[in-house]
Amino acid sequence: MEQELKTFYQAFNALDAETMVNLYHDDVVFKDPAFGTLKGNRAKNMWRMLCASQKGQDFKVSCCHINANQHQGHLKWEAFYTFSKTQRQIHNTINAQFTFKAGKIITHTDTFNLYNWARQALGLKGALIGWTPFFKRKLQQQTNQLLNRFEQNTTL
Repeated sequence: MEQELKTFYQAFNALDAETMVNLYHDDVVFKDPAFGTLKGNRAKNMWRMLCASQKGQDFKVSCCHINANQHQGHLKWEAFYTFSKTQRQIHNTINAQFTFKAGKIITHTDTFNLYNWARQALGLKGALIGWTPFFKRKLQQQTNQLLNRFEQNTTL
């Protein structure tokens, strides 16, 4: 499954959401600090939304330390982009864990330091509140509202 994970991140770097979501099982469960838990089509639509939002932007993804077998895998990936709300530069380092079913990704969990991300994205405000549970809840509310709007306005 190492090749599938490489393909996933190569597609992400190319902002090719359809290749990415085709590697997901229909019952996929995705988790990360920014979105919380997303299941099935909602997880797939998150990648569609993120890729669409970065078209024409200074977005770059790379991955390394890929280790996978038929049942599970993990890797480290990095994202470089400009946060649209503040125009601040982001370099986020993420650890990803996967499990596989029928040759597809069935669980995908990304972990990263949300406080570091908040400081980069929001500057002083992020440094002051980025570590709080309130910030994490608010961020997840906002990202899920964006995803709701994306799903309402997109024919998939």
